[in-house]
Amino acid sequence: MASITNITRILARNGAFASAAALLASPVAAQEQDSCKPEGMFAMPTYEAVEVLPDNRITFRICAPEATDVRVISSDMEGTIPMGFAPGEQAGLAMTKDQSGLWSVTTQQPLAADTYRFNFQVNGARVPSPLATEFSAERTGINSLVEVPGEAGAFQSWNRDVPHGVLSEIEYWSDSIGAKRRAHVYTPPGYMAGSDDYPVLYLVHGAGDSDDSWGTVGRANYIADNLLAAGEAEPMIIVMPFGHTPQSFGENMLNNDTFGNDLIEDLIPHVDANFRTREGAENRAMAGLSMGGAHTIRNGLPRSDLFDYIGIFSMGLGIGGDQDQVTQYTAANDAGLRRSAEELDLVYYAMGEDDFLYGTVAPTRAMLDEYGIEHVYNETAGGHTWINWRRYLHDFLPRLFR
Repeated sequence: MASITNITRILARNGAFASAAALLASPVAAQEQDSCKPEGMFAMPTYEAVEVLPDNRITFRICAPEATDVRVISSDMEGTIPMGFAPGEQAGLAMTKDQSGLWSVTTQQPLAADTYRFNFQVNGARVPSPLATEFSAERTGINSLVEVPGEAGAFQSWNRDVPHGVLSEIEYWSDSIGAKRRAHVYTPPGYMAGSDDYPVLYLVHGAGDSDDSWGTVGRANYIADNLLAAGEAEPMIIVMPFGHTPQSFGENMLNNDTFGNDLIEDLIPHVDANFRTREGAENRAMAGLSMGGAHTIRNGLPRSDLFDYIGIFSMGLGIGGDQDQVTQYTAANDAGLRRSAEELDLVYYAMGEDDFLYGTVAPTRAMLDEYGIEHVYNETAGGHTWINWRRYLHDFLPRLFR
């Protein structure tokens, strides 16, 4: 084997002696660098980007020597990290730079045991943590993830002591849209090695997110794994579609026939053809949050011929007090709603009391009552957040396919 001296001679002839010396430097020498940037071939940063402290506060760090303003931004940490500043003020939690160019800040208050999205804002540009190992894709852009461990959040945490399913990404051609589409699919423990057929839940994300979201920030696969291990839910396939479609004239995110056509004409047949699914509406459920709840109201609630179980999280009719929404919806779906009143096994409706869509609860429940559609209503604290949606899913899954 060549000696270190010979290696450095070879590298020096190629103009790489400085990199080799840095690579072979001792850890003590690396710590004495004037910059937080790692120096040398294969060198790694010496700082921890996200550190959950014993009291559940979080310290964030990022190396950005040339930056002049760096902040932590997160929609999930409202109230803990002061984001909602007065108009004209910059949002986010301001960080402080040391002499090496390393920026850091610690949250003022502890965070509840849960999963949170965050990013850095570096001179106004949104930047995921360069050292993060977990990410969650939105409709556009990406978030870093951090989990604060604890008993209250254990229902949505990975547990080494339970069997785990598989979260897959699939692509399919949509004839109704005329484009390639993507979805994520959870198959339960034992699916890959077995031959059994399974019922299917179609689970849709909200307006700011993507088909990636329920399986990352939503923790749907871990929630299902833990419920199955405890014997509290039936084994099922969970399909997470992409809720956005190319914009069409006269449609918006909440009034979207294109999504329904893709779901019913393309995605469901594709899943049935490529996964071991059970036939019939009694083996199919649909649920969604926010925009996904609107998709479910539109394409699931009046379609008892396709779905026997319905879940609506943080969405309703009559947004902004517009009763025309209720009138138009019932006029377009009258026959389907009457049939659903007779045939659906479950309608589950959940809303946080601080949700900005809370005003839709009364008109939506009144409509359900008018049609005689029995429903389980779960009103919780909190607002329009993943903190609530993970818990709604945890409460919803045990009610399916019983």
